[in-house]
Amino acid sequence: MASILDQYEEESARVTSMSSVTPMQVPIGPGYIDARTDLDIPIFSKKKINFKPSDPITHLAVSNNFLVMAMKNNLLLRLDLEHPDQQEEIELPKPTEDKLYRLFLDPTGKHLIICMESTENLYLSRNSRKPRSIGKLKGHLINTVAWNLQNTNENTTGAILLGTSRGLIFETELTDSGDSRFFQGSLDQYLKQLFNLAKDKIVPITGLEFDRMPSDSMTEYKYYILATTPGRLYQFVGNVPKSTDPPLFQHLFMQYESGTEQFLELPGEFGYSELRMFRPRYANSVKSFAWMTGPGVYYGEIDVSGAAGPQSVTINTKLIRYPRDGDERAQNPISMVMTEFHVLLLFSERLKVMCILNEQLIIEDVFPDRFGRLLGICSDPVKGTIWAFTEQNIFKYKVTRESRDVWQMYLDKKEFELAKEYCRDNAAHLDRVLTKQAEYLFEKGAYQESAMMYAQTQNSFEEIALKFIKLDRKDALKSFIQKKLSSLRPQDKTQITMLVTWLIEIFLNHLGEMKEQGQDESKEYQKTQEEFRMFLAEPKNKECVSNNRGVVYDLIASHGDVEDMVFFAVLMQDFEKVITHHIQHDNYKGALTQLMKQSDTELIYKFSPLLMQYIPKETVSLWISRKNSLEPMKLIPALVQYDHNKYREQGNEAIRYLEFCIEQLDNKDQAIHNYLLSLYAKIKPDQLMTYLNIQGMDEDSICYDLKYALRLCAEHGHQRACVHIYSLMGLYEEAVDLALEVDVELAKQQADKPDEDNLDLRKKLWLRIARHVVEEEKDVKRAMEFLHDCELLKIEDILPFFPDFVTIDHFKDAIVTSLQEYNRHIDQLKEEMDDATHSAEEIRKEIQSFRNRYAFVNATDKCAACNFPLMARAFYLFPCQHKFHNDCLIGEVLPNLTSKKRQRVEELQRKMAENEDMRSASIVNRGDNQSDKTQDIKAELDDLVASECIYCGDIMIRSISKPFVDEDEQDVLSGWL
Repeated sequence: MASILDQYEEESARVTSMSSVTPMQVPIGPGYIDARTDLDIPIFSKKKINFKPSDPITHLAVSNNFLVMAMKNNLLLRLDLEHPDQQEEIELPKPTEDKLYRLFLDPTGKHLIICMESTENLYLSRNSRKPRSIGKLKGHLINTVAWNLQNTNENTTGAILLGTSRGLIFETELTDSGDSRFFQGSLDQYLKQLFNLAKDKIVPITGLEFDRMPSDSMTEYKYYILATTPGRLYQFVGNVPKSTDPPLFQHLFMQYESGTEQFLELPGEFGYSELRMFRPRYANSVKSFAWMTGPGVYYGEIDVSGAAGPQSVTINTKLIRYPRDGDERAQNPISMVMTEFHVLLLFSERLKVMCILNEQLIIEDVFPDRFGRLLGICSDPVKGTIWAFTEQNIFKYKVTRESRDVWQMYLDKKEFELAKEYCRDNAAHLDRVLTKQAEYLFEKGAYQESAMMYAQTQNSFEEIALKFIKLDRKDALKSFIQKKLSSLRPQDKTQITMLVTWLIEIFLNHLGEMKEQGQDESKEYQKTQEEFRMFLAEPKNKECVSNNRGVVYDLIASHGDVEDMVFFAVLMQDFEKVITHHIQHDNYKGALTQLMKQSDTELIYKFSPLLMQYIPKETVSLWISRKNSLEPMKLIPALVQYDHNKYREQGNEAIRYLEFCIEQLDNKDQAIHNYLLSLYAKIKPDQLMTYLNIQGMDEDSICYDLKYALRLCAEHGHQRACVHIYSLMGLYEEAVDLALEVDVELAKQQADKPDEDNLDLRKKLWLRIARHVVEEEKDVKRAMEFLHDCELLKIEDILPFFPDFVTIDHFKDAIVTSLQEYNRHIDQLKEEMDDATHSAEEIRKEIQSFRNRYAFVNATDKCAACNFPLMARAFYLFPCQHKFHNDCLIGEVLPNLTSKKRQRVEELQRKMAENEDMRSASIVNRGDNQSDKTQDIKAELDDLVASECIYCGDIMIRSISKPFVDEDEQDVLSGWL
């Protein structure tokens, strides 16, 4: 550990040597408070390593946490900084024989090149403890090494470039073949001189770096090489074939053999220089470079995109002058280290840190004399640590949050985007950058961009809004409010409501101004209107305006913006308001178009009565298109809203819809049918009878009201329809009487409609027709023809209708025909009597024969219906040998009987049960009388159910047309599929 004195001196140097002190932050606006209570940790914090070398230190190199240190006694100390207790000592040639000139450690820390003053060059790999001589480099004093950044192999360096003290550039590749004493291969696989920078005079190469560039070629790589001398910076850019044999860069340098190399020369060299490159951690390419030379540090960025030209990769270059001491005495730095934003210049007694961005000296770390003269400084390109050393001491600088103040520097330079990039993690700093950028844009007149910046800050909303309100155009104010609105949280409902309402007012004002100027047909107006509508439709805004739709309606109405009023109503799904608007402006088709888009049927019911008056055809088409979704009963108010004398088209369209309901929807509502009947009676009487005939003659199945239909047809004088309805109501006499006023043939049709069993009524109706023909039409011949049309009428029935003066000649044929008919009838009766007598005789014989018939019943016989033992209960035995239990037979026969016979069987079964109960209870003492009644009942029951075998008699024959599966058993069919 460091001594107390060392610690004191280190802390003193840290505090007193800082030339810049971070100022206290001031409040930047509402929402931020600087809660810092202690000083920030310094960007570059120095620590003295607790190490006492056995001999003065001459050289130091660190890379990837591997440290290599050379001492004056030519002893090389190598250690892994993660395991500092495990040190390795490696001996070099005796100091009396040779001295160490330079150490070069590659970025991986695996490969070390040792250059001796005698031009002897050695190579030491991480896995080896014995340096090996690089024979081909004998005689060359190496000043710099350009390591291959793509190489990760521990056993080989890959292709590397070497710069010598005489201005020569070599390419070689060093390979470690192990510590075996036998069969050791060549260490340097090849060595090739590629270029000579000392054509005019001998100058040393002080820096050499190369890296790969992006390339679209499939056969070539592209590289750039930077090389420095004390006063010049060279750039070499070219392609290298992928399949080329070593040396790798020979092809690249060949194009510069004619002396066309690119270089920058700066005056005032002091005999040496250094080239440093910065590559961010985990990055694939170098970002920037720094060249320590005579007049200062020449700094620039590396751009491999080609923006700097075909032969250059440096952009944004500048010269940073060396800081001067208080006495203005110029002093040249010994060495330099580069970080992302700083260059650390090492002088003999102090370290000066300059910021690249503002070229200011930010730290001057003075080393006390007791530490000795500073010899060198180096950085670990992988870990980012910085190391400085004297002969007896080693110091480590740790870089902490180097970019902490970068945002402020970029801000001062008005490079706002870069400033924002480096303060993303600090909301207060970011707010200051945004505020400054907004102010800068506002001063330049870029109000839109300024508004967007202001909206991202935490500045007072009212203050910023007032700045933009003063402007003539309100576009910037609108942009500011919109951006501010987008940053609000959903729970900030009050703020959202206020901003949304304000924006609506701004939009409406803008649209109104353009209308007043006659620009309502311009593209700008259309664009603004579309922007306004998109604003209203945004989900976040839509919820707000929906909750405050009354205010929005009032705002739009106050500006007289009808189009946007309709749009907003549609957006809010206030379709009733939209439709009402169209109707108020007599735009009935527009109202219907909007109605067609709705799924709410209540709107259709509400507006249909009015639309039916003006556009009946389109309205009915809408109803028909909705099919089953509408209830026709609720549309009756719309159907009756018309004057059929004035607007006949409405009635025709109403008929079209009612016919659709009846024919397509199979509607049975009586009101629908009654109204259609009334329209037929008023408008289309020619279709009235067609409708009545389609409805049929079954009073139970018709859908209209008979009494209403009769009254309606009578009012409008449709006599045929009245005749049809009278007949349907069973008022045949009225039907015939009315039909006689129309047509005798119609009357004859009505006379045939009563049941065939009601002969008296039919005869009466025909007599009325005959009397009408005789008395009213005086047509005796036609009256005689009635005798042929109706078999019920005889000549003697119609004779009373004829007048007394009619001669018998008119009836001669009819009387003869009638007498002949009587004779035929008498003969037929005689034949029937003979047949009946013969049949009775046959029946008596059969009865006599049946009395002597018998049949055997075995104990094992079973019922043909239920398949249970027959003798278990009372049974029937038929001559066909089928046997049934009494109840089984009744159950089989009942479904095949008529309804009257079925009711009679059930009645007889109840009587049988009652008699059995009375007999068993001995309630009455009339056993014989009760037994006779039971026998009578049983005889009648037998006659109904056991007159024939159900399997062999007429019942089975009649069942041939009966389906196997009844209608109530249709589910059985599904099991068969």
